[in-house]
Amino acid sequence: MTDHPPEDPRAARRERHVTRLRRLTVLSAERLTPHMLRVTLGGEELRGFHSPGFGDHVKLFFLQPGQDASVLPVQGPDGVVFPAAERPAARDYTPRRHDPVSNTLQIDFALHEAGPATAWAQQAAPGQILLVGGPRGSLILSTAFDWHLLVGDDTALPAIARRLEELPAGQRAVVIAEVEDPEDRIPFASAAELSTHWVYRRGAPAGEAARLLAELGAVSFPPGAFQAWVACESGVARAVRQALLERGAEPRWLRAAGYWQRGAAGTHETVGEAG
Repeated sequence: MTDHPPEDPRAARRERHVTRLRRLTVLSAERLTPHMLRVTLGGEELRGFHSPGFGDHVKLFFLQPGQDASVLPVQGPDGVVFPAAERPAARDYTPRRHDPVSNTLQIDFALHEAGPATAWAQQAAPGQILLVGGPRGSLILSTAFDWHLLVGDDTALPAIARRLEELPAGQRAVVIAEVEDPEDRIPFASAAELSTHWVYRRGAPAGEAARLLAELGAVSFPPGAFQAWVACESGVARAVRQALLERGAEPRWLRAAGYWQRGAAGTHETVGEAG
């Protein structure tokens, strides 16, 4: 009989889902901060929706004027298929909160100067249709660490908020978050002991690493093993990841993602390697 080593309780777990395209109805749209807008969606096609990972993302398809959501897309074996000339713009977003009891899904939009997602969110009104695909899979990160570090810009706030809500009492979390101004801060709810460090652009261009790196260098890390999660502009995510490695972060417990990229549209990428 061969003894197998026990599974590390800190190991991440991947979960695949059956890909499904849903036609959902806007129930409400509310401004949370000057640069964050929450859209609540519902509809019978939402039933069965599953998003167990705080870093999950769904693909939102923003219909062009005159497109008919009831007939346009087709769910094929390799994903969603649209007529080539009529494929709408699509972007990845975090499911902020799914409530199977009320059958609602909330998506928080970080508003920028331009882009199809911002344009759609700013005009969203009850009764409109939004096509939502996925999530295709989830990465379930363990909470079995002494403390947790979450670093990101506006686009990461929904995922950060989800993670903080799922952390149990008795743990510690450190958040470093960049937004435009103090008015763009959002409240975080968590049973964990929380230390939040806000960084402000105040009119400076988004997607520059200096601000987050400076704050990261000034923050004292609690003792013990920690998991680090980073999401922001791709180049910034790389710089923050490197800075964390230089501060002794364990590569296996470090996850970094580019939620957007300066000069590019629709970017969503994993940065670096993780065990």
